[in-house]
Amino acid sequence: MAISPSTPPALRSTVYLGLGSNLDHPELQVRAALREIGSIPDTGMVRVSAPYETAPVGIIDQPPFINAVAQVETTLSPHDLLRHLLDIEGQHARVRGEKNGPRTLDLDILIFNALRMDDGTLTTPHPRMHERAFVLVPLLEIAPEAYIPGKGFAKEFLSRVDAGGVRKLAVQ
Repeated sequence: MAISPSTPPALRSTVYLGLGSNLDHPELQVRAALREIGSIPDTGMVRVSAPYETAPVGIIDQPPFINAVAQVETTLSPHDLLRHLLDIEGQHARVRGEKNGPRTLDLDILIFNALRMDDGTLTTPHPRMHERAFVLVPLLEIAPEAYIPGKGFAKEFLSRVDAGGVRKLAVQ
């Protein structure tokens, strides 16, 4: 854990991150990103869901995605954490093309404590996470009582989405 054990819990933020990839060996992309997230300064990995193969949303004529959710603790601000995540995406040759299009790596801040913000650079909680089975299923695996600020408990939304295209993969 890159966060110091002596850091008081009151200074640590609990953050849930969404990871996804459907290009250039997606499972390897997600695994590598998890290692890189674990080395972000002042941030420590707490738990990680299994990888899930998921059907694409929006543009359906593309390969399936590999998705996962990670819980981290950090003393970084939301924007500082976002900068690190964008750097990791860049190291994976992320190209921001068409919305919901194929990508080598997508890293999203899903929930940052109970923070609700939308400042044009960062929106938290993620505005569509409660509508996406590929986020809810792995999130609930590691945090069954996860609460989406301003929305409600994540488990309440799972019955409202089609989770048929979400398949848990064996952890390697």
